[in-house]
Amino acid sequence: MERLSNKVAIVTGASAGIGRATAKLFAAEGAKLVVGARRHSELDELVAEIKAEGGNAVALAGDVRSEDYAKALVALAVETYGRLDVAFNNAGTLGEAGPSTGVSEQGWNDAIAINLTGSFLGAKHQIAEMVKHGAGSVIFTSTFVGYSFAFPGVAAYAASKAGLIGLTQALAAEFGQQGVRVNAILPGAVDTDMYHEMNNTPESQSFITNLHALKRVAAPEKLARSVLYLASDDSAFVTGTASLVDGGASITRT
Repeated sequence: MERLSNKVAIVTGASAGIGRATAKLFAAEGAKLVVGARRHSELDELVAEIKAEGGNAVALAGDVRSEDYAKALVALAVETYGRLDVAFNNAGTLGEAGPSTGVSEQGWNDAIAINLTGSFLGAKHQIAEMVKHGAGSVIFTSTFVGYSFAFPGVAAYAASKAGLIGLTQALAAEFGQQGVRVNAILPGAVDTDMYHEMNNTPESQSFITNLHALKRVAAPEKLARSVLYLASDDSAFVTGTASLVDGGASITRT
């Protein structure tokens, strides 16, 4: 049985990595999709793949820092499919890295705007639509960085992603009575472009791999499975959680 049969879902950051893998899995599980990201061509390729595999998807490119874009994604879902049931606010950035005493104000603001404010603006309009039908699931992509583990040189990234956990809890408490669940996943290291941007040498990749109890880095498809759980009715009594999907990085000291 398809776990998202007849559900309508928005996925941001869908052009690559966890977002792309999740969009494809959602479609395979019966969801009708609106996929978003900045890059038109990658979104068009994704939609073509989903349709070729028998799925249903439309795309809208834009910048998650824009509230108009957040509104437009929801409007497209309603205009195309009549409703909205699931939203995976996954778009994010590493932001300006390096010693925190040298991070620019603009670099800090950009990370907050994309990772935290962009997710809030998305959820603001997604939830407003979901409460009309008395049900919905909103999911954010946070990270284990700044929660159970810390690295030097990524303060803006860690702070902006940690802020999503507070946002998750606040929204879950506010809208639970209206049937909307809100959760966050906290991935460990995942084999994405951002991972390779942070770890561009064999030595650093080996170091990161060994931080995990499983002694491996996840494929994006493995994270998508955890997002599917939170999107589906399998997690009907789960809300307000910061769900570690970190390969045991939070408990590893060897």
